Amino acid sequence: MPSVLIPLPSCDFDPTEVGVPGSYLLERGFSLTFATPDGKAAQADPIMVTGQGLGLLSGSLKARRDDVELYKKLVQHPVFCQPMTYSAARESDFDALLLPGGHAKGMRVYLESHELKRLVADFFRSGKPVAAICHGVLLAARSTDPASGMSVLYGRKTTGLLKRQEMLAWQLTRAWMGDYYRTYPLPMQTEVQNVLASPADFIEGPLPLFRDSFQKAQHGFILKDGNYLSARWPGDAHAFALALPEHFGG
Repeated sequence: MPSVLIPLPSCDFDPTEVGVPGSYLLERGFSLTFATPDGKAAQADPIMVTGQGLGLLSGSLKARRDDVELYKKLVQHPVFCQPMTYSAARESDFDALLLPGGHAKGMRVYLESHELKRLVADFFRSGKPVAAICHGVLLAARSTDPASGMSVLYGRKTTGLLKRQEMLAWQLTRAWMGDYYRTYPLPMQTEVQNVLASPADFIEGPLPLFRDSFQKAQHGFILKDGNYLSARWPGDAHAFALALPEHFGG
């Protein structure tokens, strides 16, 4: 089965966006390798795992119980517990690349890594399949094709975390959580659109009213453009996971 590289920050990744697709791929026999900045096992955003600090909004904003269980099972797997370092990862050693997301500040190490941006560009240049969800799309957008000097997403269509989603979560919680939901001052959708051939190449999809599940994958939205697959938020994670085996050639 194909080998898949999944880079993560040391902390603050979204548990649903890793636990759901990661568990699904393992169950189907894919070979997964995780990578972190220092080669130590990563930790998910604890607020998304427990809901602590979200107050009355905890039930609607934190990860769902079933998805947390998938995450907790995944982090006990040897492949998760023994990641490689960013610097050791090479495109030539893998068949596909999966870029999860998350919004808390610990994600910045991942989103700003020059090593990862070079690696992402290598995967796009090779034509191997790449899949990104939520802020994983931002990492792809920040990765530059050395031949053109443009983002690897230039000329492609993508989706990703919507500005309306990011701003609503921030507005609902900023009174007591400050900028927890603002990874950067510029909304993610705006930054991604700035590097596309046209802002219209960012496809928002249907209004994200409901989270999907394996039983109701139709609630999720994914977008495929050649060897690149993208999704918006944890509410798309199950539809995203279901599409990965075919996208990765399994």
